[in-house]
Amino acid sequence: MIYWFTGQPGAGKTTLAVALQQRLRAAGHPVVHLDGEFLREIMDNRDYGEAGRIANIRAGQRLAAKLQEEGIWVVAAFVSPYRAQREVFKSRGDVVEVYVHTTEIRGRERFFVAAYEPPLTDFVDMDTTEVSIDACVARLVSATPG
Repeated sequence: MIYWFTGQPGAGKTTLAVALQQRLRAAGHPVVHLDGEFLREIMDNRDYGEAGRIANIRAGQRLAAKLQEEGIWVVAAFVSPYRAQREVFKSRGDVVEVYVHTTEIRGRERFFVAAYEPPLTDFVDMDTTEVSIDACVARLVSATPG
């Protein structure tokens, strides 16, 4: 299973991904958390233009798919602004897109991606404005097969 958290910076993607990883691990699942910024560091990709973003997401998706093939659950947190790229990845199966967003000001707004395209179909909507981390994670866990 792959959980792909997407949304603007500061919405809570990484916070929820880490909490979900902990919950899945406690339930006995082998699970890895992938983060977009960490992947940028190891790939030495500082290109925040369209080409750099696409390359970073492609690398994250390939790594997530490989880990999933090896029986490891993946909880990935990437802005991944381009809907078409996320849709192609979801079409492979075993991918849950989690759209994380908020109306709160959390101090990361200067990193917002103007070209971000919210999902339209086949996603879990997570408005973190007034919902606790535990409630969000419980909602995801209750929808998790096995």
